[in-house]
Amino acid sequence: MAKSAYSEILQRIEAAIEAAREVFRRFSPGAIEAEYKAGHDPVTAADRMLDAVLRKNLLRDDEGWLSEESADDPARLNFRRIWIVDPLDGTREFVEGISEFCVSIAMVENGHPVAGGICNPATNEVFLGAIGSGLTYNGTPASASQRTSIEGALVLASRSETQRGEWRQFNNAPFKIQPMGSVAYKLARVAVGLSDVTFTLSPKHEWDVAAGAALVTIGGGHIQLLDGSPLLCNREFTLVPGLIACGPLLRNELLQFLSESLASSKSRVANE
Repeated sequence: MAKSAYSEILQRIEAAIEAAREVFRRFSPGAIEAEYKAGHDPVTAADRMLDAVLRKNLLRDDEGWLSEESADDPARLNFRRIWIVDPLDGTREFVEGISEFCVSIAMVENGHPVAGGICNPATNEVFLGAIGSGLTYNGTPASASQRTSIEGALVLASRSETQRGEWRQFNNAPFKIQPMGSVAYKLARVAVGLSDVTFTLSPKHEWDVAAGAALVTIGGGHIQLLDGSPLLCNREFTLVPGLIACGPLLRNELLQFLSESLASSKSRVANE
């Protein structure tokens, strides 16, 4: 991986991922007790242990911190650089023993994700990248899909959204749909070209998407919010609209398709 202004940041991310892997070795997916937060989201002892390990390996005095498992400190808004992490994205899959969960780490500078690391310990996959350094998948250089048409493209869908029936509107779409847990893991797979597209129909938090967004951008892919605006992080309110990520050559056709499909869906709902 090439040297860049973020080389030292990447070293910290790699160290944090290795420390996280040690934590994961203490637990058996599918055989762990979970508590439930407001909104029925599960949380486990692994989430809390991972949060502490990431903070120890990543954070320096001149940097902010935003994590799903840490109390939010508004002082983060004053920092130019901030770590945005999800210690265990896909906790529901982790609890159920489904191999679609990961640790997600992003460095955000002036609101823009500039470096990221995502590791799925169940599948032994590591996605790592920084602006100026390029993107790697398990240590090998990688980039986003170069597919030119959504016809036959592989689209990763939110498992929870598909279970709620939100993806039925795409039953006759020209692409293939594969439900999968963990939005960070889906974004990582799009970043390195293992899948062509992912998008979410429901809002996500910054910690869900910051690392994956960094990797998609570094891999040459396209990323934007569902409402058409760019993703900016480290805002006072961390919830963002749905997110779209795809290979660079799919952007125009995909956005046109989604615009027409979602408008048609809203029209049907309004007339029911």
